[in-house]
Amino acid sequence: MSDIGSDVFDDEQNKLGEYDGGRNEAGERHGVGKAVLPNGDIYQGEYENGKRHGQGTYRFKNGARYVGDYRQNMKHGQGTFYYPDGSIYEGSWVEDLREGHGVYTYSNRDTYDGEWLHHLRHGQGVYCYHATGSKYKGTWINGKMEAAGEYIHTNHRYKGNFVNSNPSGPGKYEFDTGCEQHGEYHQVEQDQAEDEWGELPSALVLKWIPKCITGLTLWTPGKETSDW
Repeated sequence: MSDIGSDVFDDEQNKLGEYDGGRNEAGERHGVGKAVLPNGDIYQGEYENGKRHGQGTYRFKNGARYVGDYRQNMKHGQGTFYYPDGSIYEGSWVEDLREGHGVYTYSNRDTYDGEWLHHLRHGQGVYCYHATGSKYKGTWINGKMEAAGEYIHTNHRYKGNFVNSNPSGPGKYEFDTGCEQHGEYHQVEQDQAEDEWGELPSALVLKWIPKCITGLTLWTPGKETSDW
């Protein structure tokens, strides 16, 4: 699911609009007030020296809504963004971007609970798939599953390393029966049907190569066991 939402709007070109609220000695918006921008957006909350600063609620004309902290006109601190498609982000913001810890509930009811950087899943986090009940727990880099992680399913789990959101290299499947299967994931080419030019294109697919079955063991990311 994409988590690039509709919270990026440029209202700076609509400088004034209607305003009802406090002002400072310089005539700037200051204290608590309500502004209706020329583009139809509405902000109600705190101002400091002419800028949104403190607690406030910003309602976008497309139905989106942000409730939370502002600093110097930007979402900064803790806040909740309600997107037009029904998805919700609740957590930390830094200069208008999701950054730090936050929980994103997607329109299909999947959830991500973890760390963010520059609007992307980045750091440690857990992504839960609503339709299946499965979840991924591990490392994210620039929005993708990378390095050490595990897929957790109803009666088994996979632990290993990930590259570009796919398992890659050594790993193992742990089963609730008390055993585990060690092996490796490889990307292999798979021929497909001929295209209109009579050529046979190939696609990379993941292939699990089993090595051995053992009792449950401690898994260390990036380290192979002597049985492999």
